Amino acid sequence: MGINIAENTEIPTKEPTDTPTNEPTEEATSPTEVSVTENPTEENTEQVMEENGKAKIAFVKTSDRRFGVQKSLELLGINPVNGKSVFLKPNFNSADPAPGSTHPDVLREMILQLQQLGSAKIIIGDRSGMGDTRKAMKDIGVFDIADELGVDVIVFDDLGAGDWVKINTDGSYWENGFYFAKPALDADVIVQACCLKTHQYGGHFTMSLKNSVGFVAKTVPGNNHNFMKDLHGSDHQRKMIAEINAAYEPGFVVMDGVEAFVDGGPAEGTKVNSNVFLAGTDRVALDAVGVAILRYFGTTPEVSAGSVFEQEQIATAVELGQGIESADMIEFITDDDESAEYAEEIRQILIA
Repeated sequence: MGINIAENTEIPTKEPTDTPTNEPTEEATSPTEVSVTENPTEENTEQVMEENGKAKIAFVKTSDRRFGVQKSLELLGINPVNGKSVFLKPNFNSADPAPGSTHPDVLREMILQLQQLGSAKIIIGDRSGMGDTRKAMKDIGVFDIADELGVDVIVFDDLGAGDWVKINTDGSYWENGFYFAKPALDADVIVQACCLKTHQYGGHFTMSLKNSVGFVAKTVPGNNHNFMKDLHGSDHQRKMIAEINAAYEPGFVVMDGVEAFVDGGPAEGTKVNSNVFLAGTDRVALDAVGVAILRYFGTTPEVSAGSVFEQEQIATAVELGQGIESADMIEFITDDDESAEYAEEIRQILIA
């Protein structure tokens, strides 16, 4: 995926500061505004492609979440975080048990792995869509884990006006633009820990692309406009989800598919033991594989319709240059027979 920031526009600095990351910055008094074009540059598009023109997806069959994080990152074999500040974006849309939210074991192991990879600083942050973010984080145990492992937590509900960056995309379905959490953009690298599930409120599914909605403000201090009403009230909700992802590129994404919702969601639904962990840098590829896994277990008519790459979130993300264009551009990485056999079954669904 590539983005172009409009010329003569101030963009958030990537330099670390001494300001405590769990408090809004005092200097920032009004949102920064940037523009994003729909057409990526060739240089940035190549960033999501591997040397052989394929997106690599680590595929691990497991019911052990801590092992899943470890092995998927080992197989992915990259380290974009060494010596850098990292913003870790889990899924804390609510405090419901996984896959309703990121499992505490996944959060803990993600932090440990980032530390082992040499991250200079780790910040966790999110905004809940179904209640009070701080309460959801407390109920899940986020603050206890953060204190234990020495990382910072930012509750997006507490951010001031200057801690949001307004994003305007060319030809966007976001008629009023949207506001993206500045602390995430200030970090050197953004890393995601997402879940595998359907979404009954118009998203159809919620994986890596949909997880980015948590970066976006519902309202900004001093501005009463409800940006989530723009999203959830639109007939173009799935396209708008993809457009959010034009604001950043992840260092990598880890998807917990030990359990999945095959209908309902995002908080509760029909749960299956899908027993898989995925990791990659290409959100299109990851979500395409996730959709194929949901189809493997039997899912909603919406998620089952058409080819995987015709799903509107995925198709729009492809149009915006955020990832690969077809199923045959996905390369699974496994290192055991059970994972390889499972991955092959999913590949057959992808290419159908």
